Amino acid sequence: MKYSIVASLLSAATLVSGYANPMSCTGTCTNAHDPALIRRDDGTYYRFSTGGKIAIHSAPSLTGPWTYKGAAIPAGSKINLNGKNDLWAPDVTKVGDTYYLYYSVSSFGNQNSAIGVATSTNLDTWADLGTTGITSSPGKNYNAIDGALYWDGSKFVMSFGSFWNDLFSVNMNNPPTKVASGSSSTNIAFKPEGEHAQEAAFIAKNGNYHYLFFSVGKCCGYDNSRPAAGQEYKIQVCRSTSATGGFVDKAGKKCTEGGGTTVLESHGWVYGPGGQGVYYDPSAGPVLYYHYVDTRVGYQDAQKRFGINKIDFSSGWPVV
Repeated sequence: MKYSIVASLLSAATLVSGYANPMSCTGTCTNAHDPALIRRDDGTYYRFSTGGKIAIHSAPSLTGPWTYKGAAIPAGSKINLNGKNDLWAPDVTKVGDTYYLYYSVSSFGNQNSAIGVATSTNLDTWADLGTTGITSSPGKNYNAIDGALYWDGSKFVMSFGSFWNDLFSVNMNNPPTKVASGSSSTNIAFKPEGEHAQEAAFIAKNGNYHYLFFSVGKCCGYDNSRPAAGQEYKIQVCRSTSATGGFVDKAGKKCTEGGGTTVLESHGWVYGPGGQGVYYDPSAGPVLYYHYVDTRVGYQDAQKRFGINKIDFSSGWPVV
């Protein structure tokens, strides 16, 4: 049974320009900006995304059919900042019997930002706890958005950041609702040139390495102004034996000095993939999930679709 499921998923992808197309998706495959993916113990998949006070969709399989379930935080965030009713960049993790949903409160281009958290026991209804203590304001060297929780084997680590000095990590308490006492933020990736366009950090473990996935380039507004070719969103990676620093790309270049090996970029009708995460599916194995524009349909932010590709780590580096 496991083999037949994996084989059918693989058959849905065809290689184009060295990259596999996304697996097939049915149901509501839009409303997918900055997706977060998890599977409940009963086998139901849940997808969370930016907008609609964190939109929830569920499906019986990775590929759908996806159905809208409502807003995760319908009353808006307890965090009193601009953007508290337009929440961004969810990340969802199960710790023990509790699910933790992290989200960003901010407004576009604004550094008055915070990462909040809500908890649930069923993925359908959520209790908003407000801020995690990860905040930013003008003058700081980071923007406190795009949080993603990671267990490195001994502690919880939150990666986050967007533009400014790019990507950071900070240690979290256990249970992971607040920053660990005395913990300070550490820069883990930075592109010194251009607009410092890095965001959506997500750490995943494979073998002896912690892999730092992140998005690079312009994410949005493609229907009004498309960037020069190659400057749109793409997904890159660095790796380290530590989850809190020392990340380098495939060429050995430090991630804090502009390093980054491309995992997925525009190809064929797939444009601007990013906002990614990694999920270890019990049937398909490790998959990369993300949003992208299907150029055959349209470039609007609302038209961004949910993409999934299997990841092969056999070379020591992720290949989709």
